[in-house]
Amino acid sequence: MNIVVCIKQVPDSAATVVAEGGQASWGDAPLVMNPWDEYAVETALLQQEAHGGDVTIISVGAEGATEAIKSALAMGCSQAYLVSDPELAAADSRVIAHVLAAAIKKVGDVDLALFGKQAIDSDMGVTAPQTARILGWPVLSLVSVVQELNPEDGTIKVERSIEEGRQVVESQLPAVVTVSKDIADPRYPSFMGIRKAARADIPVWTLADLEADIPAPLVRWPEVVNPPVREITNEIISGDSPDEIAETLADKIIGEKVL
Repeated sequence: MNIVVCIKQVPDSAATVVAEGGQASWGDAPLVMNPWDEYAVETALLQQEAHGGDVTIISVGAEGATEAIKSALAMGCSQAYLVSDPELAAADSRVIAHVLAAAIKKVGDVDLALFGKQAIDSDMGVTAPQTARILGWPVLSLVSVVQELNPEDGTIKVERSIEEGRQVVESQLPAVVTVSKDIADPRYPSFMGIRKAARADIPVWTLADLEADIPAPLVRWPEVVNPPVREITNEIISGDSPDEIAETLADKIIGEKVL
């Protein structure tokens, strides 16, 4: 069983984004693995324990963006690759999907590609289905339970969490699967796993290494600005009786043309 997990390095969820020089900035917030991707890693490791094989991590980012990858390796993943290229600086989700699809093909003989349901920095949740479309694979989204996975027959049966309730679907492998947090609690990295990950040599692939036709982005952010600051003042209305307070409040509401 050959499983790939596509992860993203993002600012810590407690970080506050601001616009600086027309660009989004998270300041000096630490960079971590996208929390939703932790559930995808855990799902992959559970399937590896059940069926054997390898779990490979693929991430796209700056050349130094390896903290998320090392977190996944510390959890127990077999190997990892980082795709980094200056031409990806302005990449949109469509470009990233083409890059991930090319990287999955380069890994070769992949049975299952796992994603978190979305990334907390962009919150779009479209990269996984876009990747599946490029690969020509079925996509099973919002999966909360993997009911059956049969590598011999090349089939997978999952339970999806949707607004109307739960939905059970089956598919042939290879397939792209996005998971929700109901799938399983991510394990904590072991001490030996952390030490092994710290020493890991993570190969870096460029676009030339992928030997793929990567399109130009269709979406761009020419400028990011902070929302205007709203000046808010508070006033506590007092009076000798509830009727007097209510009358004063009504006069102020009418005076401010709220009503």
